[in-house]
Formats: sequence, C-alpha cells, structure tokens
Amino acid sequence: MEENVITSVQNARVKHVVALQQKSSLRREEGLFVVEGQREIEHCIACGYEVVEVYKRSQESGVRKEVEYLVSPQVYEKMAYRGSTEGIIAVAKCKDHSLSILSPLTSYLSPLIIVLERVEKPGNLGAILRTAEAAGVDAVIVCDPLTDLYNPNLIRASIGGVFNVPTAVCTSEECIAFLKANRIKILTAQLQDSNEYYDYDMTQATAIVMGTESTGLTQQWREAADAHIRIPMLGRLDSLNVSVSAAILMYEAVRQRKVKK
Repeated sequence: MEENVITSVQNARVKHVVALQQKSSLRREEGLFVVEGQREIEHCIACGYEVVEVYKRSQESGVRKEVEYLVSPQVYEKMAYRGSTEGIIAVAKCKDHSLSILSPLTSYLSPLIIVLERVEKPGNLGAILRTAEAAGVDAVIVCDPLTDLYNPNLIRASIGGVFNVPTAVCTSEECIAFLKANRIKILTAQLQDSNEYYDYDMTQATAIVMGTESTGLTQQWREAADAHIRIPMLGRLDSLNVSVSAAILMYEAVRQRKVKK
C-alpha cells in the first residue's frame, strides 16, 4: 500500500464527505458539496467553482496537489455516491443562488427563464437544468424548493448543467415580484383553463412556469400569469414528467426565436 493513503472508513475526512453526500442540512450549513468524476469536476472548475479537496483512488495516476488525498479502493467505494466516477471525488464551495445573481438579465432584450415551483425529485430538476443548458435558457428560478441544488442525484442528472446555468432560489412571491418588475411575461403550464403552448409568442421576455406532476401550480401562479398554456394530451394519461414537459416548452421557445431571426 502506498504511503499517506487513507485506508480507514472511520477517518474524519471520509466521514465528512459521506455526510455531505447524504445531508442537505450539512451542505447548507457549511456551504460545501461533493462532485464526482473527472469530467464533472473539470466542468465545475471551468464554471468558476472553488474546489477545496480532491480524493483519488490510490491506484489512479496524476500529480499530487496540496488539496489532494489518496484513498484506498475500499474507502473510495464508501465515499462515492455512484459507481463509475473514474476514481476521483472533489469537495467544492457552493455559490450564491439569490435572485440578485440574475440582475444582468435586466439588460437582456428577450430573456428566456424557466421557473420551477416545489419540484421535489432531484433527478427531474437535474434533467431540466441539463436541457436548459442545451437550449441556451438564460436562467432557471427554483421556487419554494423541496430539494437543494447540490443533491448528488441532481448533479448527476444535470451533467454539469447545474454549474453552468444561472440558477436562483427564492419564494414564489419573490419570483413573481421579480418577473413583474422586469416586465417578463409569465406563461404557466397547466391543464385547466389553458390553450395549446404553440399559440403563444415566446420570442419576447418570457418565463415558463412549471409545477409538480402531482399537484401542479399553486393558485398564486395561476393568478399572476399572463397566459395559461398546455401541452396537448392525446392518449389516456393526462400528464407528462415535468422534465419532459419543460423540454418541450423550452424548445418551442427556441424554435420561435430561430424563426423570428
């Protein structure tokens, strides 16, 4: 066994990484999160995140740095949240996600924003952030969240989108006030009292607002909306997964904006 390799799962650093993976309360308290995999870590750093610790399986090659630690394969297996992560894990500092980070949007001519109210499944939120990055969405706003942005399942599902897409977290009231103050049209996705999504102009400053699959949007969003839109349901089921619905609506906005050019 190499020298200076952490071999005990009872090591304090190992326990800390495992706790950060498992506990959103600790992530919030310490302002730290865990990211796994070479590609994800490189993307995290490229997007301006500060990495404070790196852990590598002892057989992995690479130049040691002050913040790097070697761990035995058994310890790495204990620390890793998922399987194939190329033998590398990092601890990084969380960023600010208040509405203030979206102030540059006020200078955009026609920003496109995705708003998500009370989405609770990290995988869905991560998938939406991945699509938002691919579609060139200007920002995502998460209202009254039931999961945090640094949940390991969310990071994995976003494939780095969580690092790259400007994302704010706030209450629905704060978000509505922000959108109204900046004259951003609010389109709420809902089945009731709505018309097909392709009948609405999404080339202007637009916020597309999505709720949960189970309960949809709260009344405050329905009342705040400039228009209610829906995706036609032609089968027996009356709803789509929220990440699928969001993708359809995002790319309708992309289509309209491309045609307008």
